[in-house]
Amino acid sequence: MKKSARRQSRELATQGLYQWLLSNAAPGEIDAQLRGALGYDKADKALLDAILHGVIRDHAALAEALVPCLDRPIDQLSPVERAVLLIATFELRQYVETPYRVIINEAVELTKTFGGSDGYKYVNGVLDKLAAQLRPDEIHARRNG
Repeated sequence: MKKSARRQSRELATQGLYQWLLSNAAPGEIDAQLRGALGYDKADKALLDAILHGVIRDHAALAEALVPCLDRPIDQLSPVERAVLLIATFELRQYVETPYRVIINEAVELTKTFGGSDGYKYVNGVLDKLAAQLRPDEIHARRNG
């Protein structure tokens, strides 16, 4: 199955954030490496830049939003789960035109691609709780519509 440009962007952003979480590399350095990555030419570059730089810029606020939905300290999450959750939190907050179910599904798929065997279940549960906090009207409309 051919990946959409948006999926490709999210995959590259996950890889870049994973690197940032482990090495604290400068965003410009991560950008340069991603530009040479397989699939970069097929990515939605505006979305990739927005996610990568937005998550790095706002990571403290995004992590704070996640904390009430977690069952452990955020720094105890695997770097993949943490990167994916930060991306999804960013998208839930910044891209209100994207349905929350799409954002959660993308996060689950990213976790299946890059994470441990059952990490996607954890990510799904956390994001269901977070979406209820960040998008209550949309969830209510979906359940009752």
